[in-house]
Amino acid sequence: MGTIDWIILIGTLVFIVGYGTYKSRGNKNVSEYLKGGNSSKWWTIGLSVMATQASAITFLSTPGQAFHDGMGFVQFYFGLPLAMVIICLVFIPLYHKMNVFTAYEFLESRFDRKTRSLTAFFFLVQRGLAAGITIFAPAIILSAVLGWNLIYLNIIIGILVVIYTVSGGTKAVNITQKQQMAIIFGGLIIAFLIILNFLPLDVGFDNALEIAGANGKMEILDFSFDLENRYTVWTGLLGGTFLMLSYFGTDQSQVQRYISGRSVRESQMGLIMNGVLKVPLQFFILLIGVMVFVFYQFNSSPLNFNPAAEADVLNSAYAEEYRDLQTEKQLLESEIYTLQSDFSRETNSDVKESMIEQMQLLNQSETALRESSKALILKANPEAETNDKDYVFIHFILNNLPMGLIGLLLAVILSAAMSSTAAELNALGSTTAIDFYKRNWEGRSERHYVRISKWFTLMWGIIAILVACVANLFDNLIQLVNIIGSIFYGNILGVFLLAFFIKFVKSRATFISAIITQIVVGVVWYVDILPYLWLNALGCILVMVLAMILQTIFPKTKEYIET
Repeated sequence: MGTIDWIILIGTLVFIVGYGTYKSRGNKNVSEYLKGGNSSKWWTIGLSVMATQASAITFLSTPGQAFHDGMGFVQFYFGLPLAMVIICLVFIPLYHKMNVFTAYEFLESRFDRKTRSLTAFFFLVQRGLAAGITIFAPAIILSAVLGWNLIYLNIIIGILVVIYTVSGGTKAVNITQKQQMAIIFGGLIIAFLIILNFLPLDVGFDNALEIAGANGKMEILDFSFDLENRYTVWTGLLGGTFLMLSYFGTDQSQVQRYISGRSVRESQMGLIMNGVLKVPLQFFILLIGVMVFVFYQFNSSPLNFNPAAEADVLNSAYAEEYRDLQTEKQLLESEIYTLQSDFSRETNSDVKESMIEQMQLLNQSETALRESSKALILKANPEAETNDKDYVFIHFILNNLPMGLIGLLLAVILSAAMSSTAAELNALGSTTAIDFYKRNWEGRSERHYVRISKWFTLMWGIIAILVACVANLFDNLIQLVNIIGSIFYGNILGVFLLAFFIKFVKSRATFISAIITQIVVGVVWYVDILPYLWLNALGCILVMVLAMILQTIFPKTKEYIET
């Protein structure tokens, strides 16, 4: 990184923190601090909702996912537009009518305090863990690639977010997320254009897509019913819809974004904006990863993109074997380059078909070399992280982009980390303050509740930093966040759907069903019976069915008859 990269990176982060703190100063009551005074316009809501979901993990892991596995991951988001419509029609009008500060307030009016507290507790557990991961994700990758101290990075990112989130509350989060999304959009578009510019002169965008398709990277739709396959049209439409309904409809980090709207219509338009733009955005991010794959068809790439893992094996007794693999890969890259160049110029379809078969064989050989390298890395260090999906894009940025753009893309990654973490801390502080503290210590002044909300936000910020400092890198960070959500979200969504639509079910049946369901979903995930996206549907359906069965079994005493 050059001086200009540091200036752009530090200047961007300081501007975001300073601007958010300045524009949101002077919150005097709980409504202003937790709901931004209900002053948000629809485009602010839409951008804020997108920024909350689009963490640094999105921009680090998603291109790497596409590099290795192609565009199929986009199916994960197919349920999102449908979920946005349902939330606009059912959730938003109800939340605005009740003038709630958190989603879980509604559950007490429908059921009782313990059901409200249980669902709020589930949220705090899963979102508290996720907040730590959203800090940890960019920190560990930047640490490995740039050699920065991991603990210091966790602390710095956490402190930057805590400063304006504690100071300005929801308004600060919403304001800063607009700037962060502008930086993110700009950075991604520039990165995409730079990649295309770096391809050989005779390889245009259409040629790049053809090369990607020939290597199986453009297989977007999978209509199979194979439960071993995590990403199909059906898991996206069914499991994805349940996940998105629960995340956007019952997760306070998202609910807090749109209940700050000026009106029901502003909130609805903000979510519709998200529903329209989110799938194309994810498609574009995945396409960047595919273009990085095409770029490395014409340029040398490491056997493993994680520099720390490569350092482990090169400093071990297996260094010579690893260098032999590197030599084999260099020879293979020369063949791939020649074949891809010929393929992009060839016009005869029959010849191209035979070239595609050769291309696939060469790429299978390269994949085999990468797997062999992982085996050597594990021999050198059994604790090493060999899955390098999260390192692909950052490797490309640091080794190929010109000075200035490196700083901009790093600012994109850190801005995304800050935007999602800020929303999570804001929601964690709000839920703790409203659903636990204020509910049990009523009658205090507005200033008191604002002050206690700030303290709870600070507390969760410290917890998130601590989680980040003790976390370990998982298979793929974007999958890890979604797995954590899937374990809890279906259950929470089922409780809300019972509250909305199944009026004969009362609190006792719901409370017991929610506890049983959470245990069952946890066991199913641990034993690995279902792909994690299906856990959302399982949790939602199970808690509803159990609650209805239990309600028919319980005696109809006065305590459980709705008055």
